[in-house]
Amino acid sequence: QLVESGGGLVQAGGSLRLSCAASGRAISLYGMGWFRQAPGKERVFVAGINWGGGTTAYADSVKGRFTISRDNAKNTIALQMNSLKPEDTAVYYCAKGTTLDAVDTTSFYDYWGQGTQVTVSS
Repeated sequence: QLVESGGGLVQAGGSLRLSCAASGRAISLYGMGWFRQAPGKERVFVAGINWGGGTTAYADSVKGRFTISRDNAKNTIALQMNSLKPEDTAVYYCAKGTTLDAVDTTSFYDYWGQGTQVTVSS
């Protein structure tokens, strides 16, 4: 089970930190990712991190603003979001990958959290 937290309402230019806690299964041998889905749009990749945390990947739209990290000892991952923009408004989902790698493709993830809402006001 994956449970996200940390979403909320923030003004443009502000910051939020999302967390994802995994239970029932160790995530240390899997790549993990964050995705988001805005109203009326498809779920899209935001950021990914490989099993050890040494490799990360980001969507072009968030590069330089978002940072993904993980703590395998605590079975958690996080997404630090800075310089938020109204277009970042979406439901954000944590997902467990099926490989060791940081992958940007939805089909390579098999477990998903329930999502946490992030709303950025202008």
